[in-house]
Amino acid sequence: MSVWNVRTEVMQTIEQSMEEILTKYLKPIEENWQPADLLPNAIDPNFFEQVREIQGQSKEMPYDLFSVLIGDTVTEEALPTYETWLMDIKGINKESRNGWAQWVRSWTAEENRHGDALNKYLYLSGRVNMREFETSVQFLISDGFDIGTGSDPYRSFVYTSFQELATNVSHRRVASLSKKTGNHLLAKMCGLVAADEARHANAYKHFVTRIFELDPSEMMLAFEDMMKRKIVMPAHFLRESGMKISELWAHFSDAAQRCMVYTTQDYIDILISLIKEWGIEQISGLNSEAEKARDYLMNLPQRLQRLSERIKVPEKQYEFKWLSV
Repeated sequence: MSVWNVRTEVMQTIEQSMEEILTKYLKPIEENWQPADLLPNAIDPNFFEQVREIQGQSKEMPYDLFSVLIGDTVTEEALPTYETWLMDIKGINKESRNGWAQWVRSWTAEENRHGDALNKYLYLSGRVNMREFETSVQFLISDGFDIGTGSDPYRSFVYTSFQELATNVSHRRVASLSKKTGNHLLAKMCGLVAADEARHANAYKHFVTRIFELDPSEMMLAFEDMMKRKIVMPAHFLRESGMKISELWAHFSDAAQRCMVYTTQDYIDILISLIKEWGIEQISGLNSEAEKARDYLMNLPQRLQRLSERIKVPEKQYEFKWLSV
């Protein structure tokens, strides 16, 4: 049986538990939070007073921190790209109303709220050049992204496990740092987004755990391959008007490092957590190639740790076109 036929069978096996998975890792729509629950209502007599409060609190936030919030929001707004990619994974019937296709649609629906909420907050903040922000969103959707997974479910679920954990860290840190500046509204919003990301990460980690049970050697090789490629965030192609693809990523990454929202150490810590979560050291039944892949993965955190000690983050802040003040 070919590798792709095995992958399809594995996906079909996991799909048999999809109803339980949907219930465990996603929330009923009518019970879930919505952006309107968090932001001022325009029909409220106190609307303008609440907006002035948002604007005052936003101005108190450090430049790098607010820049990272904007970049995170651009990423969240590029959601159509991610749904299209997931629907193309081997073993997912995009025309189905159930199973894997239902997971992708339902996950997308939950994620869509994040960009909606944060976009509206940025608009009300009075601190953002919304045209430049919207241009970056359109660029990111138009440019797409290259994360090295192709249509392979094994590689794709390694990526989503890692990426959901990374976005959880980023939003959680923005929440914590916003709270320290007195911005309790933004802290609450980012905290709710971070909680969603953690729940979604648990789902994708569960998928990988099941694949390790059903096809351990190929799953190990896929994990190794993704880490050799390096997990690239969806915002890797981030750019502003007048820029080429990826020119803005380094500046955004430096800002995230400077304000300690997402760092190289977080990347290493996420890798360590996945190695532990999936019990990489204890997995049995591996072929010789997969055994070598396991050795590589077990040694990788220490190697990355040594490399991270040489990285120097520029102290000078980049002037993002997104920020008007």
